[in-house]
Amino acid sequence: MLEIGKYNNLTILRHTSVGLFLSDESGEEVLLPTKYCPEKVIIGNKINVLVYRDNAERKIATTLTPKILLHEFALLQVTAEAEVGTFVDWGMEKDILVPFKEQRMRMEKERWYIVYLDLDKETDRLYASNKVDKFLSNDILTIKEGQKVDILIWKQTDIGFSVIINNKHSGLIFDNEIFKKLNIGEKLTGYVKQIREDNKVDISLHAIGFENSNDPNCELIFQTLIDNNGFLAITDKSSPDDIYTEFGISKKAFKKAIGTLYKQRKIELLADGIKSVNYKK
Repeated sequence: MLEIGKYNNLTILRHTSVGLFLSDESGEEVLLPTKYCPEKVIIGNKINVLVYRDNAERKIATTLTPKILLHEFALLQVTAEAEVGTFVDWGMEKDILVPFKEQRMRMEKERWYIVYLDLDKETDRLYASNKVDKFLSNDILTIKEGQKVDILIWKQTDIGFSVIINNKHSGLIFDNEIFKKLNIGEKLTGYVKQIREDNKVDISLHAIGFENSNDPNCELIFQTLIDNNGFLAITDKSSPDDIYTEFGISKKAFKKAIGTLYKQRKIELLADGIKSVNYKK
């Protein structure tokens, strides 16, 4: 059966004047309109497409890349208001509806909101919800301490940032764990630092067990290196302004931190920059 709101790996059945007809293993067919068809097509080959419903509520396939998939969260912008709710842009030709009953507060046009993409079981139609909490549960966790996870920055609190973990659980990054600017809706890699007795989850932006000699700048610089494929064109000879622009710290603090990282054999010092030991320039 074709899965709406998800990618489906389908077989190309035939070419027509309106596009390609595709089929899943059960024999259900769907049209991939001509404007989405690849230039070279071989009947019988597989093609990966997203299936959703068009303006006439028919199942349709597309090769467009959505901003969100079924049972995922994302930051989307409101494009229009209607009598039944508001519409948000999820990257398809047809915007997705957020019914009023699924809005935590009235959503306004052109503003951005974290939403969850779900499927109405009665109508088989996709819809989005801004009531994020009801789609998250920490009752039964599918993660463990030290695990690498996908996180989405959800909202700022008095003590840090709430995050969504693997599109399933909620967690928190404490302020003292944050060494760079975080933006609502940003998708990052995180690590499960601690699972408390009440199943509240503490998240770190850095791998657990990183030895930083109690210097948060080591963690900051090393993570920035990883985020830039292991190399940064900045050295202890760089200007204080360049160092501050890159890391938000003084040149003295930078030199101390890279000295520590070098002693820990985590980085190499080059004439034109610094690189992690596993990076091949």
